[in-house]
Amino acid sequence: MVARLIDEDPEGAYGYSKVALRLASRVAAVREAAGFAAYANQKYSEALAEFRAARRMTGGVELWPVMADCERGLGRPEKALDMAGAPEVHKLDKAGQVEMRLVAAGARRDMDQLDAAIVTLQSSELASNSIQPWTARLRYAYADALLAVGREDEAREWFAKAVEADRDGSTDASDRLAEMDGVEFVDALDEHEGEGDSAEAKAADVDVDADAESPEVPEAKAPEAEADDSADDDLVDDEGDAERDEQRDKD
Repeated sequence: MVARLIDEDPEGAYGYSKVALRLASRVAAVREAAGFAAYANQKYSEALAEFRAARRMTGGVELWPVMADCERGLGRPEKALDMAGAPEVHKLDKAGQVEMRLVAAGARRDMDQLDAAIVTLQSSELASNSIQPWTARLRYAYADALLAVGREDEAREWFAKAVEADRDGSTDASDRLAEMDGVEFVDALDEHEGEGDSAEAKAADVDVDADAESPEVPEAKAPEAEADDSADDDLVDDEGDAERDEQRDKD
């Protein structure tokens, strides 16, 4: 549940992680999941404690970069840089080493060492034309670092390269590139909704006008009235017959 919710509902993922900790706090995977849930909610001290516990249980170094990033989150970029130069980094796989480089560059920027951040990101992985899972994020970080020092033309070039590598939309490189090009996006859905409201309003006006112009329909003669007229005619006929009978008697 933590893995399922952590991107869309980090608070919900954090709640599930706390339940898992109560049930199985001695399982390394549970401690790791709890660490990532706390990290997603910017609870860096708690996340760091959980990552350290998971690392003690497994003896692995896979969590080293995210542990260093927790140090950044706690306002200790110097500690993150120390971890970037530790022997554990050499034990990381290629993805972990790239992640560590990203964390180190971020720590440099935290310390206002912008040029050093650019140098930190310059690597064989950045120069490679092959697309790897980390390529888009690495190019994006490099473009953002270039933009921070005012190298806009180079930044635009690298944002464009990040877009090429970002097949799953893990960055907002396309938005940053459009912003630099002065492109403004308009939400077409909102426009269509406005047109729908206008059409409904026009339809309502038509209905009101139709009601106002409807001619008055004369009331039909009630059936009861017709019955009364027929009764009056019968009464006249009866009176005529009586007069004729009376005249015959006189004769």
